[in-house]
Amino acid sequence: MRLNLTINGERREDDIDPRTLLVHYLREVAGLTGTHVGCETSLCGACTVHLNGAAVKSCTILAVQAEGAEITTIEGLARGGEMHPLQEGFWEEHGLQCGYCTPGMIMTAADLLAHNPDPSEAEIREALEGNLCRCTGYQHIVNAVRSAARKMRERKAA
Repeated sequence: MRLNLTINGERREDDIDPRTLLVHYLREVAGLTGTHVGCETSLCGACTVHLNGAAVKSCTILAVQAEGAEITTIEGLARGGEMHPLQEGFWEEHGLQCGYCTPGMIMTAADLLAHNPDPSEAEIREALEGNLCRCTGYQHIVNAVRSAARKMRERKAA
């Protein structure tokens, strides 16, 4: 089946098996390995990407369901060689250890900050409920999101 979509601002057209999950399409066909395959049951959130601006778990969507859509992956957050404030925040606030959950956490947090530029700690924790981390204990992740939110507000005000 022919699939047409835009990934990280780049138009793509590929022949795929209609049973291919979006996560496998992104990794194996598009070569974007920042989107991780975790549980493949939608429980862990490691595969989170943005589909037409909304955070979705790409292990729950067939690639053909993204026909004509705009997809943003972790690779698409950085602009002009500069990391996104969330990527900076995770680095600066030690919001990662093994890093396996990090792309999904960042993509989920980016969706949160797009709708709520100044979330409380409780709102951050609620937004990240569908993303599991087995290493950090979450406090550093929350700190990273708060740091990024602050940076984004400051940049917008400048």
